[in-house]
Amino acid sequence: MASSTGAAAGGGGYFLAMVGSAVWFWQQADGFWEHVGALLQALVWPAFLIYDLFQFLNAT
Repeated sequence: MASSTGAAAGGGGYFLAMVGSAVWFWQQADGFWEHVGALLQALVWPAFLIYDLFQFLNAT
């Protein structure tokens, strides 16, 4: 029987990273819509991180 402990740990780590990024973006926002945007950024920041990483790796 396969164990799903690794997947659960990865999901937990992603959740903590998402909460941390939400706090970071929330602190940078000033108005209502900027706070809404901060929550949306917290959901999609890993995509931008990987994109920038690939750009960096391609440049070297």
